[in-house]
Amino acid sequence: MDQKIRYEIEFPINSSPQLLYQYISTPSGLSEWFADNVNSRGEFFTFIWNDSEEKARLASKKTGERVKFKWVDDQNLDTDYFFELNILVDEITKDVSLMVIDFAIEAEIKEATQLWENQVSDLKHVIGSV
Repeated sequence: MDQKIRYEIEFPINSSPQLLYQYISTPSGLSEWFADNVNSRGEFFTFIWNDSEEKARLASKKTGERVKFKWVDDQNLDTDYFFELNILVDEITKDVSLMVIDFAIEAEIKEATQLWENQVSDLKHVIGSV
């Protein structure tokens, strides 16, 4: 299996950090833009896209600032990979942006980045930040 590498993308978002946090940290918020459906049981979140299901553990969060989901295997054991969503606020301008940290095989980073761009575009549409 090819080794995945970490990459980061930053998206400016016209939203309050508090509103944005609801969309990145709750199953109902995530299901409006990130996946077709999101279910949670305790710290475990199940992300559903069409016929595909992926499970992750909410590894850490800081209210109003960030969430980190660690992908888990069939036995609910952490894998080496995660995705993290950080809300950044510029101290001077108060501009808000969303920093995405994710992993992909090097040959697929462009495709993975485009997928995030599409998903964040959906997020912006849902929160009225278009």
